[in-house]
Amino acid sequence: MKRRIAAGVAIAVLVPSLLTGCVRKVDETTGGAQTTTAAGEEKSGTKSTDQDGAAKDTANDTTESAAAGMTESSSGSEAEKKKGPDASAAGGSGEVVVYNWGEYIDPDVLKIFEEETGIRVVYEEFETNEIMYPKVASGAAAYDLICPSDYMISKMLKNDLLQPINYDHIPNYENIDPIYIEQSKGFDPENKYSVPYCWGTVGILYNKSMIEEGDTVDSWEILWDEKYKDNILMQDSVRDAFMVPEKMLGYDINTVKEEEVRACAEKLIGQKPLVQAYVVDQVRDKMIGGEAALGVIYSGEAIFTQRENEDLEYVIPKEGSNVWIDSWVIPKNARNVENAEKFLDFLCRGDIAYKNFEYITYSTPNKAARELIEDEDIRNSTIAFPTEEMLKNCSVYTYIGEDGDALYAKYWDKVKSE
Repeated sequence: MKRRIAAGVAIAVLVPSLLTGCVRKVDETTGGAQTTTAAGEEKSGTKSTDQDGAAKDTANDTTESAAAGMTESSSGSEAEKKKGPDASAAGGSGEVVVYNWGEYIDPDVLKIFEEETGIRVVYEEFETNEIMYPKVASGAAAYDLICPSDYMISKMLKNDLLQPINYDHIPNYENIDPIYIEQSKGFDPENKYSVPYCWGTVGILYNKSMIEEGDTVDSWEILWDEKYKDNILMQDSVRDAFMVPEKMLGYDINTVKEEEVRACAEKLIGQKPLVQAYVVDQVRDKMIGGEAALGVIYSGEAIFTQRENEDLEYVIPKEGSNVWIDSWVIPKNARNVENAEKFLDFLCRGDIAYKNFEYITYSTPNKAARELIEDEDIRNSTIAFPTEEMLKNCSVYTYIGEDGDALYAKYWDKVKSE
């Protein structure tokens, strides 16, 4: 799920629903985590925040199966036959243990999979990559499928926590658009360990009625234009904030060269007198309300804002930007690998990917799902589905290590304190 990446911590931000207009978000200081297990039983927990703003999970997570009496279907439908042998013929225990972001799958999808295969889904939710990672790294829990973000997959690979995926067992993988498979090489260089699930970009949202005649919004440079003083909104997120000058100056968005990070900090400090505010969710609200002319925003939220204010437009600047991808991976200690492969293949099916797209509303990398989208505005939206040309200068965040996090934190503090 789209991350708010701070120094060493990512905070989940759920975009507003494109189809219902329902705004949902996970705040880093309040709110309870929910864990959904096999039969849909929910366990609630709380989350606290330490002095550095790093979210800590205090939920009573469990990987045990939920309520007894789960009905296992052995339907003889064509859909089931297509999926191969039922759970009794599969390796493992006849279940698949899934660990995913909150509100990041249609609950009906879990039920359909269970009905078609007889494989029970034990389902748990996490709120940030940083909550998920130690549970997996410690081996305290054995999950069969996890959906981390790009940079976290990079970290998990570095620490030898993942196993290669046997794509011969996932024929529906062919539905994944090659554009996103290519983008995934930024964190999974050989495309051996991950299957893209949802994705998006970071760009500039602007109010056409507030942009001066003759000005073209196609570059990050406009965020340094003095005529828009007090009408510029920046992301209150270290990696997203630094990404802007990094792209402007031609640097790698994952640079850990101190002279480059310092140069970006100086660029941001020079911009500060023009900035109305460093915000996250408020970019959406302020832009809808006409309170600013320009704002750095996530693509999923941009689509929603356009439905609320017809003067708003979104652009990926010509220098490029961040494209983020959340993907499915199989941990090394997975106990039900064959069942995980069945579930992963099921998620890559066009009709199922479309069902998830309608529910969670993030852009889907699934070509077959996109063909099923009836709303022409969404199906043809270059915000939801930018062209290959639009993405040519975009890149993914990768794990920069503890020293990298500390370096960015050092210069982010300088930016915020000036």
